[in-house]
Amino acid sequence: MKKRKNFRKKPKDNAVGLSVTVFNNNVEGALKVLKKKVKNANLFLDLRKKEYYTKPSEVKRHKRQMAKLRNQYAIQKEKELKKY
Repeated sequence: MKKRKNFRKKPKDNAVGLSVTVFNNNVEGALKVLKKKVKNANLFLDLRKKEYYTKPSEVKRHKRQMAKLRNQYAIQKEKELKKY
């Protein structure tokens, strides 16, 4: 059986939540991996939403406005497709 050149055993990860291990003092690479994990977990969006309290009525109003916007964009797209 051949030995692999750059083979490294990964240590067991006992950390809770998002964590990254740094290999060979490569902090830039670990930071890149951490940023990707944070982006995929939508962590900043959740923090931004929870920064201030929004009343339930405001949440409903915002949802209704977003639905109207989506509908308007869909109608515009249909009109553009019909022109061609």
